[in-house]
Amino acid sequence: MKKYRIILSGGGTGGHIYPAISIANELKSRYPESEFLFVGARDKMEMEKVPLAGYKIEGLWISGLQRKLTLKNLSFPLKLVSSLLKSKRIINQFQPDVAIGTGGFASGPLLQMAISKRIPSLIQEQNSYPGITNKLLSRKADRICVAYDGLEKFFPKEKLVKTGNPVRQDILHIDGKSIQAKDDFKLKHNKITLLVLGGSLGSARINALIEDKMEFFQTQNVQIIWQCGKLYFNLYRGYNEHENVQVHAFLNKMDLAYAAADIIISRAGASSVSELCIVGKPVIFIPSPNVAEDHQTKNALSIVEKGGAIMIKEQDLEIDFENKFSQLVASQDKQKELSENIRSLALENATNDIVNEVEKLLNT
Repeated sequence: MKKYRIILSGGGTGGHIYPAISIANELKSRYPESEFLFVGARDKMEMEKVPLAGYKIEGLWISGLQRKLTLKNLSFPLKLVSSLLKSKRIINQFQPDVAIGTGGFASGPLLQMAISKRIPSLIQEQNSYPGITNKLLSRKADRICVAYDGLEKFFPKEKLVKTGNPVRQDILHIDGKSIQAKDDFKLKHNKITLLVLGGSLGSARINALIEDKMEFFQTQNVQIIWQCGKLYFNLYRGYNEHENVQVHAFLNKMDLAYAAADIIISRAGASSVSELCIVGKPVIFIPSPNVAEDHQTKNALSIVEKGGAIMIKEQDLEIDFENKFSQLVASQDKQKELSENIRSLALENATNDIVNEVEKLLNT
């Protein structure tokens, strides 16, 4: 049985970490004797999540450039040089057969050093609008796996493979689980279940919206599964006293949360969008405006333009939310239309297809 040394880098948010873990898990199932090493940013959530998944991780002293003028940017050149030197040392010691980057701060220095050492490299770009790091790396990387059409505007066309984004395997099989899921969450079967997702770190603006609209939701016969994020849990945990509200720092049973939901409010991070296409429930996207290149809005628009979701920008929530939400609740036809359209955009075999591309690099 072949044994490979595989290095992966991705982090900062769950949207970069979980795809990397999914790719590693699939590679491990095909090549159980192989060695794996992750590289992340040393003060980010990957330093906790990757070891929990059973993999070793090395941390780099790296962070992104702030878009506003700030003192934090003064340390960026020093952090970049430090991270490049440490990445070079890690690669020299580990001697990987392939390097895989799924985005995030640490991915740039690691992939740059791997490419300079002529190690076969693959970038997995999750968003419909790529960040500057992946645009720069793409010139020398061997393969670029993407989730959206039209990315030849940013990347060399001959290197592109449309695979979709890796998703949690348990969400592929939620059909028919609705009753079980509502029972598991102790929900009522005669109410509309709203699932609220603010991304892996939580969303201050979405949380404020949900708190503000509590009385409105009561008039809509809605019960809520509210994932507020661990940063905000102490602020909102008191709402667990309300009869039709459940507040969670984090949802460990995402398959059952999705299965229980009738309508979903979500940020539009790339991994969330890919999961929601597979889940196939009516979605209201509220993109974060505080991300590089406003890529969440672009991700959401790629679904909205195909009739697969509703989008409300943060600046329009006060004007539009109640109207759009109540119209959706009132129209079974609209719910069905959104479900069918978003489901038609799903790419369920993404992890498999990406690992097939990794295999080609390993065998060249």
